[in-house]
Amino acid sequence: MIVPRPAHFALTQGEFTLTADTPVLADPPLERAARLLRAALAPSLGAPPPDRGAGPAIRFRTDPGLGDEAYRLTVVYGGVFIEASGHAGAFYAVQTLLQLLPAQVHRTAVAAPGPLELPCATVADEPRFGWRGTLIDVARRFLPKRELLRYIDLLALHKLNVLHLHLTDDQGWRIEIKRCPRLTEVGSWRRESTVGSSKHGLLDGRPHGGFYTQDDIREIVAYAAERAITVVPEIDLPGHTQAAIAAYPELGNTGRPVEVGTAWGPAEHVLNAEDSTVEFFKGVYEEVLDLFPSRYVCVGGDECVQTEWRESPRVQERMRELGLDGEDALQSWYIRQFDTFLTERGRKLLGWDEILAGGLAEGATVMSWRGMQGAVAAAKGGNDVVACPLTDVYFDFRQSEHPDEPIPVGCATTVEDAYAFEPVPSGLTPEEAVHVLGGQAQLWTEPVDGPRGLDYLAFPRISAFAEAVWSTGERSYAEFEARLVHHLKRLDALGVEYRPLAGPHPWQTRPDARGRPRDRAAMLADVLGGPEQKSSPSGD
Repeated sequence: MIVPRPAHFALTQGEFTLTADTPVLADPPLERAARLLRAALAPSLGAPPPDRGAGPAIRFRTDPGLGDEAYRLTVVYGGVFIEASGHAGAFYAVQTLLQLLPAQVHRTAVAAPGPLELPCATVADEPRFGWRGTLIDVARRFLPKRELLRYIDLLALHKLNVLHLHLTDDQGWRIEIKRCPRLTEVGSWRRESTVGSSKHGLLDGRPHGGFYTQDDIREIVAYAAERAITVVPEIDLPGHTQAAIAAYPELGNTGRPVEVGTAWGPAEHVLNAEDSTVEFFKGVYEEVLDLFPSRYVCVGGDECVQTEWRESPRVQERMRELGLDGEDALQSWYIRQFDTFLTERGRKLLGWDEILAGGLAEGATVMSWRGMQGAVAAAKGGNDVVACPLTDVYFDFRQSEHPDEPIPVGCATTVEDAYAFEPVPSGLTPEEAVHVLGGQAQLWTEPVDGPRGLDYLAFPRISAFAEAVWSTGERSYAEFEARLVHHLKRLDALGVEYRPLAGPHPWQTRPDARGRPRDRAAMLADVLGGPEQKSSPSGD
């Protein structure tokens, strides 16, 4: 019934009847969660429940002895009792309570509002991992703010607590930086986009663009925080920076103007090694830090094509000035500049596992995407890790071997594969395993033509992934699938255009766009071969 599965859940006899007159009462630290519950119940009941009153009620009580994300939910004939130490636990209790009710509670309006029957039950729950993340790539395909807020609600439904927002890349710059206006004036749009895999060379001839103002970002961050989600920004460097170089050519290596990227995959245009370029991006990050209170800030560090560095006399001279032995050392130097910068400001640097090359910055946290080797290396070295291997949790990849899968890129990653994901790699001692903060699913958007396509890629795989990073104990896919079938009714009520378990609807196929399907071994071989082989998982 409930997704993700709680640590303890038991139905008992009887029901509690909710009406528009049932008070929802809360201790002050839990009032935000209570307010969200009142709003969620209002369409089905016909009005928001009151925040005061006597008699049977829903009561939020503070229990300082519970963990930050833990909660207890008790439904008896005489009332509902929610206990948590703070907002996050209380919010997760709300999500569980709503899943005990008919799916109609997830609709914004119902034809005949009236009382709701809540089954009597006891739930005691807390997550297995503290990092339960989803990356959404708005750089390749801009997601309008209203759609991003909808996605935050969908992540919250699944008790996910990190939204990794991929804001910049070769193909677009999506965040307003007031001191550098050309980043959005020039870098936020491209003249056309690749259709399907870049391997086939098909372009659509349609301009694509958009960006979030700083006021938009503040709204997104606040909206997410209300739903117990931290937004982690990613501003890429030193690679994946062609959109920035298009806006400010002095950041590049050639001295020639370039355009915002139109083909998928890592571009050859990367940042130069001048102090002025480092200072430029420190200025960018100053504004980013003002907007995002997240402890973690992602600098990317992945797929940096080093061709320009090798061919540039000035970069080679600069490496000698810095005493650096090779291009990997230069990339490591770049990451260390920003590790120091972020640490001095009380933040932690997050980067993809290429930041291990040339020596890992002391305070860095590693996103292990090229398999789990990076997770093992970082954890054994004492650095924290978020597990996100592409063969398990890259949800831009095709969902089956069926020929009707739209734009089939990467290896087949089924709902069952997502459910089987294990964030802690084998070979770690218990002391080393503590460095695995959790897991993260990726929604890269090269094969997405809009929110409908994003829904198709994300769900129900995110539902399965959420259970993998929340729930403890033995897993049975058959048992999960039975609950998932019920859960899909909630997604229907929310208007999510997910992939049916039996396969895509005819209108979800893309016969006009060719992909590049590969198996798991080929995928790992491609990405471990390096960015200069144009080994972008989705786009190539």
